[in-house]
Amino acid sequence: MKPFFHKRPAPTAAAIVSLARALSKLGYCSRTQAERLVREGRVTVDGRIVRHPDLRVDPRRVRLQVDGEAVSAARRIYLMLNKPRGLVTTASDPDGRKTVYSCLGGLDLPHLAPVGRLDMASEGLLLMSNDTRWAQRILDPASGVEKTYHVQVDRLADETFMRRLRQGAVADGEVLTIKSAELLRQGERNAWVEMVIDEGRNRQIRRIVEAARAEVVRLVRVRIGGLDLGDLPKGAVRELRPEEMALPLLACAGPEKAVAGRAG
Repeated sequence: MKPFFHKRPAPTAAAIVSLARALSKLGYCSRTQAERLVREGRVTVDGRIVRHPDLRVDPRRVRLQVDGEAVSAARRIYLMLNKPRGLVTTASDPDGRKTVYSCLGGLDLPHLAPVGRLDMASEGLLLMSNDTRWAQRILDPASGVEKTYHVQVDRLADETFMRRLRQGAVADGEVLTIKSAELLRQGERNAWVEMVIDEGRNRQIRRIVEAARAEVVRLVRVRIGGLDLGDLPKGAVRELRPEEMALPLLACAGPEKAVAGRAG
């Protein structure tokens, strides 16, 4: 009887990526860091030093090494971080400001990338992962994943102000929309409002509040899709449970899509 061999699938266009992208997809480092490593001659492909980060490779079919150490696919990691105010959402900062990666110090993790961003003055729920496909599905505008924020503004939220928020805004020629805005509570001089968006435009919440003639005092993201920040302490991280990984997408799907998503 002839031995049975599994035939390797032919490479597809989606599987062939730049060398820098391959290192990033494997969870070794960011794409920017990978480009630097390649140009410094520290990366080999099938034993040959390559200095061109744009070289097209299929990471499933080549042997990659950095400084002589083999690079293999890292375990997929999905983290939730309660981002403190004052940190930038980037791997490194040319101005020397602290980044969200300072919250991961001492943890044995592969390279993770933020799923979307929170600006330096914002806080709350930030997802981080080395699963680029999962991250892209959440960030894709077509997915319609809702993001919920609790926003403190420097004025009382009367009916006129709430109506302006719900109308959205046009700022710098860009149309900014909002799914909903509801008053949470208010004191003598300021108010907390819950705002929900399903887009990811730059400073979207702040620009809508400014158009409604107010300033943001605090901005906290508390939910992405069906995934809640909950009582996670500020600056702390935790790994998502398996059943939570589909929540950001399921929460924005209709009943039929949600059932299909759970089944899949």
